[in-house]
Amino acid sequence: MTYFGFLLRFLGIPIAILFALLAIARSRGKTLPGYLRDLPGWAAVAVHVILAVMWTTPWDNYLVATGVWFYNPALVTGTVLGWVPVEEYTFFVVQTVMTGLWLLWLGRTLKPVAWPPPRRVALRLWTVVILGIVWAISIGFLIFNWKPGTYLGLELGWMLPPIILQAVAGADVLWHQRRLVAAALLPATLYLSAADALAIGSGTWMIDPAQSTGVMLGALPLEELIFFTLTNTLIVFGMTLLLSYRTVLAQLLTSRVRRQVSQTGPELG
Repeated sequence: MTYFGFLLRFLGIPIAILFALLAIARSRGKTLPGYLRDLPGWAAVAVHVILAVMWTTPWDNYLVATGVWFYNPALVTGTVLGWVPVEEYTFFVVQTVMTGLWLLWLGRTLKPVAWPPPRRVALRLWTVVILGIVWAISIGFLIFNWKPGTYLGLELGWMLPPIILQAVAGADVLWHQRRLVAAALLPATLYLSAADALAIGSGTWMIDPAQSTGVMLGALPLEELIFFTLTNTLIVFGMTLLLSYRTVLAQLLTSRVRRQVSQTGPELG
């Protein structure tokens, strides 16, 4: 199976179906709830496509340059930007579009939640602490040169910082919309992981066994499941926060105002 053949089958077809479902939903008058209309859906997807390409390009080039993952030259067009085939850049784009459209369709079909969400500063704090500990451990894999943890360390070390920033900005907003977040994140991750296992089985691309943990979920390396979990988390969290950015800003500004009041209150008193 060629790389473009994989993209057409496993991402092109779902994207076409999602466009059709969104068109049907619009024709029936189904719209996103008001709290998810702070930005047009197409704009939120476009922003995340740009961010996905910018953030993933240096990371992916490093993986290929160091042999963490590699591809079958006979199954790609041969057009390479840096060390990475053009098909891989296409993957960044179409995965973001597919997951983004999936979230936009779910937002029109799931029952709306009460709004605005309660402000939960402790939830933001603990989410950041937990993710920060995981990030520090992953960096330790790389610092201490644990070779089987190379791919895992590079994934978590590169992808967790923007997820931590998303948690700082709106972990409470995301938690309040957890049904939408989970419904968008889990199926997209499982679907892409299953498709990835088929691609690895057909030899479209490969993971270096020496630089991965060797933990397999059937035909799928554990790191690949984690990869799709991380990348889809970035898309789903980012889309959800961007579509309701006014509430996110209000939560942050409220926190700042209250903190300033608490700091200056005794002096004023």
